[in-house]
Amino acid sequence: MTKVHLEAVKFARQGYTIILIGHKDHDEVIGTLGEAPEATILVSAVEDVDRLDLKDESRVCYLTQTTLSLDETRDIVARLKERFPAIIGPPAQDICYATENRQLAVKAVAPLCQLLLVVGSQNSSNSRRLVEVCVKSGVPSYLVDDKEEVRSEWLNGVETVAVTAGASAPENLVQELVDSLRQRGFGAYEEMEIREEDVRFSLPGELAGAPVRLTTIATL
Repeated sequence: MTKVHLEAVKFARQGYTIILIGHKDHDEVIGTLGEAPEATILVSAVEDVDRLDLKDESRVCYLTQTTLSLDETRDIVARLKERFPAIIGPPAQDICYATENRQLAVKAVAPLCQLLLVVGSQNSSNSRRLVEVCVKSGVPSYLVDDKEEVRSEWLNGVETVAVTAGASAPENLVQELVDSLRQRGFGAYEEMEIREEDVRFSLPGELAGAPVRLTTIATL
């Protein structure tokens, strides 16, 4: 059971109506809704907030899917607070640490590149959010499973490419993509660390020695 699941159970037991911010088909959202279905209402956009009709506006709280875009969450939470001044949120930011850092890194590097490639699975919500964040900044961005999915036409006329990865993407796939770009003529290489990672997490034994890629973006 995740932190968001536990929070949903706690708020439901206390008699709160829970506004869950997220996408209805995401596994985390499905699981959270299952913890307190009678007490939880799902919203995915600001417009959904405007349609809410709550019986008791004095006991309402919100939770968020951990892999949402920071921009999406901010706008929806702001509207919830406008409509329901008594609303309370989770004790800490629900958007996961690695996801938040990656989104901030993409925003910082977008003005410095002409193209962003995100290594990650097509069903990875946090990876898709990285693409969306970059596109909103006006820079083309594509989600790829590995180097084989990079199309030559994406690179036409491009001199600077940024590379990052979703939270669960293996480091070796990122390095293989960087090496592939070097072979295509992108010779200069720079790693950019936007925020220093000072939080440590305990990993299962089989993963303890595996490299983990967080906020570093390679610009070629």
